[in-house]
Amino acid sequence: MTLIARTRARGVETLSLDSTANRNALSAALVGELADALTDCAKDGDVRAIVLTHTGNTFSAGADLRDPPHPDALVDLLRQIVTLPKPVVARVTGHVRAGGLGLLAACDITAASSTASFAFTEVRIGVAPAVISLPLLPRTDPRALARYYLTGERFDAAEAARIGLLTVAGDDVDEALAPILDGLRRSAPQGLAETKALLTAKVLETFDRNAADLTALSARLFASPEAREGMTAFLERKDPPWVL
Repeated sequence: MTLIARTRARGVETLSLDSTANRNALSAALVGELADALTDCAKDGDVRAIVLTHTGNTFSAGADLRDPPHPDALVDLLRQIVTLPKPVVARVTGHVRAGGLGLLAACDITAASSTASFAFTEVRIGVAPAVISLPLLPRTDPRALARYYLTGERFDAAEAARIGLLTVAGDDVDEALAPILDGLRRSAPQGLAETKALLTAKVLETFDRNAADLTALSARLFASPEAREGMTAFLERKDPPWVL
């Protein structure tokens, strides 16, 4: 069963996360299949840009706690999006949690409907948003990240746009994306590739400097007793023991 649905229209390839049974959680299988689809798009001269979207009411619920990807695989996927020589545009009409926010931050342009919601929920299960910080820290307001990283609060699309997580938010996400996709279709492939390289240079510096340390941190935290308690409580839909 495929986990990534693919369609194409006028040079724009749409990749839809299609694992609604687990709310498009980032399983090892989904991460691998998405990486393969992006590789195909990079090699295809008929693809001018990629739209990354979802089926169901959740863009991604974050890491699949029952079948998580190796931290190295998630780092590789995020880096692949950042370094792909074609623009990657995120289209969100639902909820985005934890690791799903890393996917958004790795994309070049991000758009969401006003009904979308966002939360960094890692602290609530005893871990930290380690690997996903690689694209998030260079691109998002640091004061806002401090609040939402530390509290796990939910925030809306307008706030996501204010803090730099989203490029644009609106009632109709496809209406908001129409002029963006038209602009990409009018742009030369070489111009897009070289301009993207200029824009992502600082992000890639963060990957080069911090990826190994953050991967090790992620692995250590997920293996800790506190995280095991938090993940068990989450899967059993009850509060972990530290909730006051």
